[in-house]
Amino acid sequence: MEVAISAVAGELVSRFISFLMNKYNSSLSHAQSEEEGKVVERLQHLLMRAGTIVEEADARYITNSRMMMQLKILSEAMYAGYRVLDTLRYRTLQEGTRFDEVSIDNSSCGSLYLAIPSKRSRTTTQKDDGAFKSLEIAVANMAEFVVLLGGCERMSRRPYDVYLYTDNFMFGRHAEKQKLLSFLFQHNDPPGDIAPAVLPIIGGAAVGKKTLVAHACGDERVRSRFSSVLHLNGDSLLSHGMTMFGVTTLVVIEFASDVGDDDWKKGSKIIIVSRLQRLARFGSVKPIFPSALSYDELRFLFKALAFGSVDPTQHPRLAQLADEFARVLHITQGSLVTTNAFADALRRNLDVQFWSSILDKRIRMAKRNLSIYGVHPSMLIEQGHPVDITDLALHPLSMKGYNINVSIKERLPSVTFGKLLTDPSVRPKEDFILISWESRIPPHISFAHLVTSCAQDTHEGSNALPGRKRRVVAI
Repeated sequence: MEVAISAVAGELVSRFISFLMNKYNSSLSHAQSEEEGKVVERLQHLLMRAGTIVEEADARYITNSRMMMQLKILSEAMYAGYRVLDTLRYRTLQEGTRFDEVSIDNSSCGSLYLAIPSKRSRTTTQKDDGAFKSLEIAVANMAEFVVLLGGCERMSRRPYDVYLYTDNFMFGRHAEKQKLLSFLFQHNDPPGDIAPAVLPIIGGAAVGKKTLVAHACGDERVRSRFSSVLHLNGDSLLSHGMTMFGVTTLVVIEFASDVGDDDWKKGSKIIIVSRLQRLARFGSVKPIFPSALSYDELRFLFKALAFGSVDPTQHPRLAQLADEFARVLHITQGSLVTTNAFADALRRNLDVQFWSSILDKRIRMAKRNLSIYGVHPSMLIEQGHPVDITDLALHPLSMKGYNINVSIKERLPSVTFGKLLTDPSVRPKEDFILISWESRIPPHISFAHLVTSCAQDTHEGSNALPGRKRRVVAI
């Protein structure tokens, strides 16, 4: 009898303790939810203020270099704030995400590691808190900026600057745009035989150098200031020289190779577009170096492109996958072309299984190229080396860079990247041209690649990059 009573008492005590623990956890959860609700509300308010300032700054001509620096700081803090907001919105889903913690060696030979944590890491939480505080500080320090902004001349807005979700816009580059416009307006035209003002724009492949220039050249004040705008490549410059340019001519030259110091003669203003750092020596002003987008910027852009006019909050699992996709693209040094190409394909089919399969293909492609060549696919393209796209096309294929002979383009069949990704069976049996993406805004550049069939054992041997050791990459 005493044993039975003891067992019943023990059971009652156990249930009572369990009840108290559940009650305590429930109260903690409720208090935490209330606190997070206040943070979300505060963050939304800050983002609205920051977005208003950035949008207004984009609509005015800024010539003050310190204001450009402030604008860059605010925009970076704003995109980080959007990441934190989504983290709070999708906390339940993100606690189980596959890609919450990433460790990456950013060198060209880096490996890719994607870990699966059981809970949200302390490092990630600290990063979110830091981003929130940075946004608060940035917004709080913008009072003088807003006052000075009111004295800046307003731009004439164009349709593709206004509507974000039509894709007809140039994302970010707020400070870079202002620096370029300032160069075109502020520096006086050279009299007589004095060398023209030269602005080098130096950056990697597909970071948006030519789009930045085209955006500036489409400005109403730029068009009225210069009698003509000439777009040349380096070969045209060397064959014709600079003497033919008028005093009010804006010359945009794209260089693929270095040129001599004596090739500059006459003109008005010159913009150099190139990947070569050594061409910065021709600049009469400080060069502009458009770099790859930060993770927060890339993430914001990718979600805007992938969802279009659809509200991401209506598709929480897709929103989580978009975050994972952006993280993988950033780790593997994906260019703006790659970002647009994948986002365009995903937007056509808002299905969780489809997005997940495309993400897995991208990860396998990065793993394969890292294992074979030791570098990321984007780096291979920039260096002019072939990229293995077997995992995307479900067939042994090798893709080469952007510089393709016109006669080859006309002779071979072509397939868009989106169609190949969605339905690999559209692949022609012979060599073909893969159109990865076509820009929707000036200069409407089409990014094409030559795709050829390849045997797996060929990749494992002779096609490996000189001096590169094959590496086994764990994902």
